[in-house]
Amino acid sequence: MFQTFTTTADPSKGAGRLERLRRAMGMKGLDGFFVPRADAHQGEYVAACDARLAWLTGFTGSAGFCIALTDVAGIFVDGRYRVQVREQADMAAFSAVDWPEVQPGDWLKDQISGKARIGFDPWLHTKSEIEKIEKALDGTGITLVPTDNLVDQIWEDRPAPPSGKIVEQPLEFAGQSSTAKRGELADELLAKGQKACAITLSDSIAWLLNIRGDDIPCIPVVQGFAILSDDTSVQFFTTEGRNIDARFDADVTLNPIRDFRKALTRLDGPVRVDRASAPYAVWQILTEAGIEIDWAEDPAILPKAQKNPTELKGARAAHLRDAAAVVEFLAWFDAADKASLTEIDLVKQLEEKRRATNALMDISFETIAGAGPNGAIMHYRVTEDTNRTLEGGNLVVLDSGGQYRDGTTDITRVLRVGEVAEDEKRCFTRVLQGMIALSRTYFPKGRTGRDLDAVARYPLWAAHQDFNHGTGHGVGAYLSVHEGPQRFSPISEIELLPGMILSNEPGYYRNGAFGIRLENLVVVQNATAPAGGDSDRSMLNLETLTYVPIDTSLIVPGMLSGEERDWLNAYHAKTLELLSDHVSDVASSWLETVCAPI
Repeated sequence: MFQTFTTTADPSKGAGRLERLRRAMGMKGLDGFFVPRADAHQGEYVAACDARLAWLTGFTGSAGFCIALTDVAGIFVDGRYRVQVREQADMAAFSAVDWPEVQPGDWLKDQISGKARIGFDPWLHTKSEIEKIEKALDGTGITLVPTDNLVDQIWEDRPAPPSGKIVEQPLEFAGQSSTAKRGELADELLAKGQKACAITLSDSIAWLLNIRGDDIPCIPVVQGFAILSDDTSVQFFTTEGRNIDARFDADVTLNPIRDFRKALTRLDGPVRVDRASAPYAVWQILTEAGIEIDWAEDPAILPKAQKNPTELKGARAAHLRDAAAVVEFLAWFDAADKASLTEIDLVKQLEEKRRATNALMDISFETIAGAGPNGAIMHYRVTEDTNRTLEGGNLVVLDSGGQYRDGTTDITRVLRVGEVAEDEKRCFTRVLQGMIALSRTYFPKGRTGRDLDAVARYPLWAAHQDFNHGTGHGVGAYLSVHEGPQRFSPISEIELLPGMILSNEPGYYRNGAFGIRLENLVVVQNATAPAGGDSDRSMLNLETLTYVPIDTSLIVPGMLSGEERDWLNAYHAKTLELLSDHVSDVASSWLETVCAPI
């Protein structure tokens, strides 16, 4: 299995490890130290050797950081993880801090009176991140000090860095050669007078060079750094000793990762650097070498986000294949003796169905199977210790996805165990209404994810309910299931452009009771003007990629408008049309039943 169920961190060791960290701080003359859930490439998921936050605190969420001071240590987490952090970390040694409501600079000012030196690893924080904190601390006497990583110094059995295989992402899936991609980005550098660009995001490098790897669980990337020059050449720096099954032309050179620092010092400026993603250390190295920096976004970000026709064709094929596997699972679940099933049983069975496609490369993230109160933990990870047996009346949040050579999938459905309460059905219906509303939305070009986020929230807002996560995230093409910069979020300022794939996943969570989330993936596309529409007004809409039945027994039909009912019936009719010939006879018969109009 790709997914494991072992407990990956031990909160009982947090207090002792925190004390050792504090001793290391004292030896460095520091009053505090940042421990982020990050690596030098700022990806959402990290290799085992970079899981410093989990090692120190026991908290295993995909976002957050700890600030350890001499007398207090705060773990900063957003709304997705506020239940989880209190369950995983020793709250006698650490305190949970609601972030971003509480910013690190403000927290430090509240905790410290007088002067203090707070250390940070310059490879694990971006320039913009450090600048923001320094601005908040201006005039306080509290200073941030770049230093060696103190956690690495006290982590005796720290795993080795990954050095997996490099494989080619062929043109039949990539849709554009690396040579062409490098040419387009080099033209942009030339137009802006930039001599080179430091690229530090692993998925940007994978996209640019048309390569994939297995350095990070669930995300097929090769960790490393790259320097793109204005003549289209690329220096790629990664771990030595890799098995390479990819062809690089003469303009792409592979180098040991230790040589990245030296290569930066030899560049002619100006060098393009992304303030939001490049490590602070890149700024340090270039500045100390006297090389001019031109701050600008990673040039691969937007081209990678806007999928080309080949990538979109692959995404549709991957979603059809994945949907067939999920339908096989749902048909199995419907007929199963649920009283004997556990959360782990669900995860295993779903992965088995995906593996049966003979195309699954990996899961796209660890499957979330949260029954009853575990469903209220937004990014719940089941382990042998937390595994719940399904009980009558439970709702089960099942959020999962697959990695295929032609695309990345992510889908959430809610399973029902027996009869559930009317209140839960009403909550489910509001979440469904939000997903339908966003699916049906037309919007002018130039709109951002922030403009659309509220569309999916309104049915919940009307009931004085909400959810503490964005409505949707970007998704890669056999890359990260959480891809930037596009997203549906109250804070997203990124323009939505044709070809961008995003999730549409409103939810509702009642701590200690249940969770609800529904998720389809969608792609932004140019909308066809209806008869009578203004010919000079360009609009966009969203094409749904995910076609898997939604449990209509959880809907309160009287809450749906006629248009919502029509959308749902049309969705189920298309689901039946697309999948009937791609599933077993048993699953096909089940599909006919559950896709019946309401």
